[in-house]
Amino acid sequence: MACRISELVIEAADAERLAAFWSQVLGYAEIGREDDGSIEIGPPDTGFGGPQPTIVLSPNSEPRTGKLRLHIDVSATDRDQDAELERLLALGARTADVGQTGEESWHVLADPEGNEFCLLRARIPAL
Repeated sequence: MACRISELVIEAADAERLAAFWSQVLGYAEIGREDDGSIEIGPPDTGFGGPQPTIVLSPNSEPRTGKLRLHIDVSATDRDQDAELERLLALGARTADVGQTGEESWHVLADPEGNEFCLLRARIPAL
């Protein structure tokens, strides 16, 4: 038997804002809140324990220092990469430079708090 990733935790200065952003990016819904202000989002039909991990946005007012050691990669499910890039930028993502050459098949973006993520070229089926 092996483990599965069941949830990802992202520290956020504004958990509400990031929960709204990532919910729109991934088609997730809010599935829970904790007394500390943490917000859990996940697939609306399955929530925690389904085939996709949930994301917990955990409040933290300390500024981030240095480069992230982990980032999220996303792939469009119902449109090509260019159309998805336009959608993500309209939701509040912005382009980010982490030293890429411009020849990559992916786009490096940042969420509203500057957390880098990549939009891959491959389109994958929705679950």
